[in-house]
Amino acid sequence: MVAAALAGAIEERGPTAYLVTVGGDDRPHVVAVTVGWHDEGLVADAGRTTTANVGLHPDVTLIWPARPGSGYSLIVDGRARLTAGDQPSSLAIAPRKAVLHRTPDGDPSSPSCIPLLPPS
Repeated sequence: MVAAALAGAIEERGPTAYLVTVGGDDRPHVVAVTVGWHDEGLVADAGRTTTANVGLHPDVTLIWPARPGSGYSLIVDGRARLTAGDQPSSLAIAPRKAVLHRTPDGDPSSPSCIPLLPPS
């Protein structure tokens, strides 16, 4: 079951996040995606490069930058898989770890990292 804290943090930040994958050359690939919920996981559309990368390296990261007035970004590490369906390809992402990470503009007396979902 996805932690309520993670669901709330995503709802506060909205559906747009950055998806980080790694290619066959071990170089990162970053794209903006729309993230939604399906069952207990996340879903996002994927283009050709992202699809190929997930086929090679299924571990991915989603990043929601800090909102104005907030000193924390949301970072979710997960395991992605391609789902059957129409083009564009769709990814199902099972969250494995989620944290709020303090930005350089955040209050230095606040925790640097707030776990929302323990690592699995």
